[in-house]
Amino acid sequence: MGIKQRQERDREAVRRAILDAARELFMSEGYGNVSIRKIAERVEYSPAALYSYFPSKDDIFFALAEDGFQLLHDAPSRGAVDACLPLERIRATFARLYQFSLDHPEHFSLMFVDRTVPRIGQEYERFTLARQMKAQLVSQVQQCIDAGLFPHGTPALVASRLLAASLVGVALMRLSDRLAPGENGEDLALDVVDVVIAGLQSGIRLRSHSLTDPCPLEAPRAATGLHPSEEPHP
Repeated sequence: MGIKQRQERDREAVRRAILDAARELFMSEGYGNVSIRKIAERVEYSPAALYSYFPSKDDIFFALAEDGFQLLHDAPSRGAVDACLPLERIRATFARLYQFSLDHPEHFSLMFVDRTVPRIGQEYERFTLARQMKAQLVSQVQQCIDAGLFPHGTPALVASRLLAASLVGVALMRLSDRLAPGENGEDLALDVVDVVIAGLQSGIRLRSHSLTDPCPLEAPRAATGLHPSEEPHP
């Protein structure tokens, strides 16, 4: 291994250590209570050295989110996403999302639940994989509309949002220990998706309109007067 390759490997190892430390701190102490200095102390680096890897705490979160979308893309699902039937593709997509919440709860919480983190939409152009996954989901819904499985005129983007909201809600119930004793979270998640699908098939009037939010799963901004990127004083 040459000097350049060794330097790149070492730099990637440090970058990974920073992200792992930041993820643990964000989950244990809350994003708003973690400073760059605190992350640097965890990895035994100076704040100045850490800034050479990430310009800001927001950039650390965005890097964690990018990792999360890759993990979501690679997550196994109980169904076959490439199944021939459009509705089965939708069910498999959301089975994979629920599996991601099981396998990577910290990433799921930071990306889709935590209200204090920066909005992914702020840097949405960098999330190529997320945009592709969103487009694929909307396309799957549109295929159901074109095939007559959902009524003509159903807004595909709104339907995608409804399906995502139902699944994220169940995942959040499990993560916050709100499931009833003996209740199976996976069965509940799939049942909820099926109920939303049945509602769409029934032609129920949707009150929602087309969404401008670029990320259908993104958690809302915290209802505070502070920008989420503002850090506490070290």
